[in-house]
Amino acid sequence: MTPHRHPAATALVLAVAVLLGACAGRVPQGPPPKVAAADEATRLRWLDRVTWGANASSEAQLERQGLPTWLQGQLHPRPAPLPPAAQAQIDAMTISRTPMAQLAADLEQQLRAADALPDEDQKKDARKAYQQQLGQLEREAQQRFMLRALYSPNQLQEQMTWFWMNHFNVNGRKNNLRALVGDYEETAIRPHALGRFRDLLRATAHHPAMLVYLDNAQNAVNRINENYARELMELHTLGVGSGYSQADVQELARVLTGVGVRVRRPDAPEPRIRPELQADYVQQGLFEFNPNRHDYGPKTFLGRPMTQRGLAEADEALDRLARAPATAHFISTQLAEYFVADDPSPALVARMAETYERSEGNIAAVLQTMFESPEFSASLGHQFRDPVHYVLADVRLAYDGRVVANVNPMLNWINRMGEPLYGHETPDGYPLKQEAWASAGQMTTRFEIARAIGANGAVLFRAPDADGAAPLEKPAFPQLADSRTVQASLPGLSPDTRDALSQARSPQDWNTFLLASPELMHR
Repeated sequence: MTPHRHPAATALVLAVAVLLGACAGRVPQGPPPKVAAADEATRLRWLDRVTWGANASSEAQLERQGLPTWLQGQLHPRPAPLPPAAQAQIDAMTISRTPMAQLAADLEQQLRAADALPDEDQKKDARKAYQQQLGQLEREAQQRFMLRALYSPNQLQEQMTWFWMNHFNVNGRKNNLRALVGDYEETAIRPHALGRFRDLLRATAHHPAMLVYLDNAQNAVNRINENYARELMELHTLGVGSGYSQADVQELARVLTGVGVRVRRPDAPEPRIRPELQADYVQQGLFEFNPNRHDYGPKTFLGRPMTQRGLAEADEALDRLARAPATAHFISTQLAEYFVADDPSPALVARMAETYERSEGNIAAVLQTMFESPEFSASLGHQFRDPVHYVLADVRLAYDGRVVANVNPMLNWINRMGEPLYGHETPDGYPLKQEAWASAGQMTTRFEIARAIGANGAVLFRAPDADGAAPLEKPAFPQLADSRTVQASLPGLSPDTRDALSQARSPQDWNTFLLASPELMHR
């Protein structure tokens, strides 16, 4: 006999369950995706698209689990450790050991001390040291991203982290953003990359990197700055031509007044908030909502009056943007362009947008609709790799699970091809269509990088501060011709590629020709 449970107790149990689910940051899981990969070549094409690049270890995992179960795990990832050698590199970083608020305060103090120096030469040297520290923090964020992209078992989460970093782009070269960009990726983007779009939108809107980059830190009543409000609608949510007006931009800018940043120094006095507004003041880390700077006047946004006040008013506006059908269509289009085709089928985008609206912006659910589509299956092997995808895919294939000691050469290769991490100046992010990356000059550079990866891999296994190469158990270059993954893909190569491989005079040449082939340029 089932024991009777009081309704209040039942409600409490349900509330606790909901709370625990929310604390875990998870969205509901549906049934496993309805997908199939009948042969090894098809599995490799799935890996090339869903992960940062197929390799033997990921192919073995997919084969062991089966595509539906494997893909379900990618859509709803659980915490998974990196290889110890990769995690040790991340653990040693300043950005891993020092909270962002402390970093920002220390850097501000360092700059103030430099500016206070009376001697011009000393001041110049101190400012140089400050800039070098900013550069080191940005480089650590870049290195951490590369290590996770190479070795994390949660490959789709890492891909989506990069996708959203590009969608909600900030440029590390503005002001002190080099110190903030690592935390922006770590706390605003990665936790929500496969969650609900509304949560992701709010996290970016509350992060100092975004507020500094798009000037909302300067946005105040009677001194309106529209930059963030405009890009929030044009690039982050509704999209161009979705029906919003310049009046909506102005009203949203008013809504966002007072949403900014404050670096709390030990000697700084508490902000003087007008007594009647003190309850509205919020500071969380570097984020600050200062009601003295907020426009409390009535507002109408997207055709409806605003009903909240203070910071809650900003959240109300974000809710409207996240729930708008135009946002569902725009986000679905962006995802389809990234994963399926430069010009995706309107029918596919419509199905994805319907899932977005039905699931209240569940990103994993939208992706599952896309993965289950015939358009996705037909597109495998045809998406052109941008520079970040190209370098990561080649290194993953060439060196599989061997943990590199130095990712700086990879960062330099990506820089040479014009796509440095956190380096795009304008808020629209890097273009991801083939036309942006398929020039003759780009192909020449890619051939040189393919040779560096295929013939001189020792540079990746040499510590950044080491004079000589670290001892290697295997040759300094990979033996790609012996790779099971490569062997499985050979029948799918074009006659021209197979002919080029047959003319290779050394294993290094064979590696280079394969990594520079048209097939390796696509995913």
